[in-house]
Amino acid sequence: MNKKRTILLIAIITSFIIPYMSSSINVALPTIAKELNMSAISMSWVATAYLLSNCMVLLPFGRFADIIGRKKVFLAGGIFHTIASLLCGLSTSSAQLITFRIIQGIAASMLFATTMAILTSVFSKEERGRVMGYYIAAIYVGLSVGPFLGGVLTQYFGWRSIFYITVPIGIVAAVFGILKMDMEWKEAQGEAFDYLGSIVYAASLFALIYGFSLVPDNLGVYLLMAGVAGIIIFGLIESRIEHPILKVSLFKKNKVFVFSSLASLINYSATFAVSFLMGMYLQYTQGFTPRMAGIILIIQPVMQAVLSPYAGRLSDKVEPLKLASGGMAITAIALLFFSFLGEKTLLPIILINLAFLGIGLALFASPNTNAIMSSVDKKDYGVASGVISTMRVVGQNLSLGISMVVFSLLIGNVQITPEYYPNFLSSVKLIFSIMTGLCVVGIFLSLSRGKLRQTED
Repeated sequence: MNKKRTILLIAIITSFIIPYMSSSINVALPTIAKELNMSAISMSWVATAYLLSNCMVLLPFGRFADIIGRKKVFLAGGIFHTIASLLCGLSTSSAQLITFRIIQGIAASMLFATTMAILTSVFSKEERGRVMGYYIAAIYVGLSVGPFLGGVLTQYFGWRSIFYITVPIGIVAAVFGILKMDMEWKEAQGEAFDYLGSIVYAASLFALIYGFSLVPDNLGVYLLMAGVAGIIIFGLIESRIEHPILKVSLFKKNKVFVFSSLASLINYSATFAVSFLMGMYLQYTQGFTPRMAGIILIIQPVMQAVLSPYAGRLSDKVEPLKLASGGMAITAIALLFFSFLGEKTLLPIILINLAFLGIGLALFASPNTNAIMSSVDKKDYGVASGVISTMRVVGQNLSLGISMVVFSLLIGNVQITPEYYPNFLSSVKLIFSIMTGLCVVGIFLSLSRGKLRQTED
C-alpha cells in the first residue's frame, strides 16, 4: 500500500469513530437520562458539552498543527479521545459524564482540525473531490452504524458499552498511525502562535453557544451579547497581527470560501439534531425500543455513505455550486415533511423521508467541502480545514441549541415522562419548522458563492 492510500486509510478509521459516537449516544440518551436521573436539559448537555468544547478549540488547533506539525496533533487527538471514551463509560453521575464528554470533545477537535488539511496536502486537486468523498463517506458510515449499534448495545449490554467499544478501535488507529504515518506537514513552522486570539475566540464561542442554550433567561441574553462583542474583538485582533489563527483576508477576498463556509454552517444547524430528535420521537411517541429506533435511523446515513463518494467525484467535473445547492434544496423538503410528524405517522413514510434527507445531505457535503478546500492556497489548508470543522461543530451546537430552547419553552426543565409526550411532540414539530426555514436561507447562500472553476482560473 502506497503512502497516499495509507494516510487515507488512517483518516477513514479515525473519521469513523467520532460520528459513530455522536450518533450512537443520541439513541441511548433516554436510557442514560433514566439511569442518571437527568432532566431534558441536562440530557441535551451530554451531546452539547462534547460539541461545545470541540468548537471552542478547533480553529486554534488547526493553526497550532500548521506550526508544530499536523501529524503530531492528529495522533495526540486520537490517543486522548480513546482515553476520554473509557472515562465516559466509567462515569457514575451526570456531572462526570458531561465532564468527560468535554475532554472527549477537545480531543476530537485535534482530529477534526487536521484530517482534511492532511488529505488536501497529500492529494492533488484532480484527486481531491474523490478523496473528500471517501472521507465524508467514512463519517456517514460511522453515523450509519451508530444508531443501530448504539441501540443494540444499549438494549443488551447497557449504554456504557457504547463508549467501551471505541477503545480498541482507537488503540488500533493510534498504533497504526504511529507506525505507518511517516510524513509531517509544517507549512507555518517557526511562526508565532496567537494565544490572545485563541483565548478570545474560545471565550466568545462559549458565550454565544452557552448563552443561546439559556435563552430566554436574562443570563442567556447577556452571554449572547458578550459573545457577539467577543467575535468583533477577535476579528479586530486577527486583522492586526502578523500570524493570526484566522486570516481575515480569506473572508474579505474569497467569495467561494465565504459563502461555502456559511452554507456549511446553515446545513449543520438545520440537520444535526435530526437523529437526536428522531431517536427520542421514535421511542417516546411511537413506542419503539432503542434497538428498533437505531435500525430505523440507519437509513439516512446509509444513503449519505453510499452517495458521498459519487457526489465527491462528480464535483471534480461538475460545478460544486449546482450540486451543493440542489442537495440543500432536497434537505429543506425533507425537513419540511418532518415538521408534520404526528403520533400515528406511518413508519414507511418516515423511512422514505429519512432516505430522501440522506440523498440531500450527500449531494451537499462532499461538493461543498471540495469547493472550500480548493478555493485556498496550500499554506492556508490548515486554516481552511479548521474553518470547515468549526462551521460544522458550531452548526451542530446551534442545532442542539435550538432544540434546547424549544424544549425549555414548551416542556420545561423536567424529565420527559408520559404526561409530557404531547408537549414533546409539539416541540419536535416546531424545531423542524425552524430548521426548514434555515435550510431555505442556506439555499440562497449556496447559490451566492460563485463558480469554483472561475476561481481556479
